[in-house]
Amino acid sequence: MSEVQEYSGVTVTDAAALRAKTFLQNRGSGIGLRLGVKTTGCSGLAYVLEFVDELNADDEVFESNGVKIIIDGKSLVYLDGTELDFAKEGLNEGFQFNNPNANGECGCGESFNV
Repeated sequence: MSEVQEYSGVTVTDAAALRAKTFLQNRGSGIGLRLGVKTTGCSGLAYVLEFVDELNADDEVFESNGVKIIIDGKSLVYLDGTELDFAKEGLNEGFQFNNPNANGECGCGESFNV
């Protein structure tokens, strides 16, 4: 018998929701943001964040703070429970991923491992 797996999804902070809504509004189209992972970097996995215009068959959709987050089935096991935030630090600003599944990150912060 196969094990049924339940996912808690992804949450979006107020700051990240405001930024994502602004990006989508300025773009003029899109149903949400795709959060995924790809194999790369010195730690093995890197985050992917892009606009979504059309859902794929294996996509899971989570809504948090008025923003739809779309995650493909393969990425979901690495991203379940992640909080998407947006922060400004000095002259730098960007989305941050608070991922409870990550065991470590590389020194430059571009990749992580589980």
